[in-house]
Amino acid sequence: MTDLLLKNVRVVTHDRDEPVVADIAVTGGRIEQVGPGLSAEGVAEVLDGDGKLAFPGVVDAHQHWGIYNPLPADAASESMASAQGGVTTALTYMRTGQYYLNKGGPYAEFFPQVREQAEGQAYIDYGFHLAPMSSTHIGELPDLIEKFGVSSFKIFMFYGGHGLHGRSADQSKFLMLPEGERYDYGHFEFVMRGVQEARERFPELADEISLSLHCETAEIMTAYTKLVEEAGDLSGLAAYSASRPPHSEGLAVFIASYLAHETGLANINLLHLSSRKALDAAVRMAKTFPHIDFRREVTIGHLLADIETANGIGAKVNPPIRPREDVEALWEYVLDGTVDWVVSDHACCREELKFGTPADDVFVAKAGFGGAEYLLPGLITEGRRRGLPYGRIAALTAWNPARRYGLRTKGTIAPGFDADICLVDPGSTWTVRASESESTQEYTPFEGFELTAKVTDTFVRGNHVLDAGKIVGRPVGQYISRPLG
Repeated sequence: MTDLLLKNVRVVTHDRDEPVVADIAVTGGRIEQVGPGLSAEGVAEVLDGDGKLAFPGVVDAHQHWGIYNPLPADAASESMASAQGGVTTALTYMRTGQYYLNKGGPYAEFFPQVREQAEGQAYIDYGFHLAPMSSTHIGELPDLIEKFGVSSFKIFMFYGGHGLHGRSADQSKFLMLPEGERYDYGHFEFVMRGVQEARERFPELADEISLSLHCETAEIMTAYTKLVEEAGDLSGLAAYSASRPPHSEGLAVFIASYLAHETGLANINLLHLSSRKALDAAVRMAKTFPHIDFRREVTIGHLLADIETANGIGAKVNPPIRPREDVEALWEYVLDGTVDWVVSDHACCREELKFGTPADDVFVAKAGFGGAEYLLPGLITEGRRRGLPYGRIAALTAWNPARRYGLRTKGTIAPGFDADICLVDPGSTWTVRASESESTQEYTPFEGFELTAKVTDTFVRGNHVLDAGKIVGRPVGQYISRPLG
């Protein structure tokens, strides 16, 4: 028997530009039928969508639960905030060292604790990317894939020589590496070799095993931070952007790409590219190394805000919020198909942690902020104004990341796929207020921004978790062991 029938919606999918009027039938948490005029006879629950857009639930492939708050707390509150933005699946980055669980050691001991702390807390489905920080972690890669269901990994290219927050971090304590080990280009090469060996060991999963890179260059940023602070003519977000210049991103993209070529690693994800120079470097490397399957990611924060319009230094993030000319460049690359997916990079950082002393010094503030609540509404608002088709928005937020990261039953509205659906009112104009978010973050860089689309309802495997804009029910999110499906 059909559990849920969504009537009178306009279904958006990645394979066509514009929506089609249809009903959606859900049975056992999966989509059973999509089509006009489906019968409601015998259906347990029938909901009238009132002509709203039905988007596939957003696969937010870049979040950070537990980085600044206890993981169980973030899994609860930030998953609720995610549902407000149409997110039904979050893939969150996790590593050993300071922040997160504040522990070192092998993932065989560390990751079960991560799983245990998140269990039963989330309102949306979730999985993890892991960062091989030590040689032990590289050796664990096959087990992480086969036993723990983690098939995507990460390198933070600047960590070995520059603080997470700029000059405010102590690297000797930060990484918690074993005695005699370094987190440098040599380590990055061996991580790439390890990931490629895993792809060869599991050929049936090879297309879904990938390595993601945060591309910034420590040496460039250290030198420019000194220049900016000594000059003293810039402050706030403008100073932080200048201290981590766009060519630092571009250079890191070049280095990462050549190492991928050298090691034969074919699946590379270039994360949160924030500038024209970064995207230009990514395009150049794709042409130089056509045998590497590069994917390019940008965040909703970098697409919505610039150093002038963001609401204060609460918008400090790595890589930085950029001047308006870089925002416009990112949109050029979104519109021409260069960008593969859009994410939130959601990292809830409450006021008492975010701002240092003095409170207006961007270099002592923590990096990162939440934003999943505004992911789909923000992309629709700005994207539609620029002529971005609805179908492309669905591809950027759901289909493309789901395919890359082994979420085989997620990413579209079609029979056999999980009933991850969000209803969007494209005619609702509203003003962003941090006080209206379910996140425990008390501020937002987008305070006062006007958006012209609103997520009203979110369904996770058919479970109604956001109803008329309000979180309802109990946490139904499940850990995703990949590949899923």
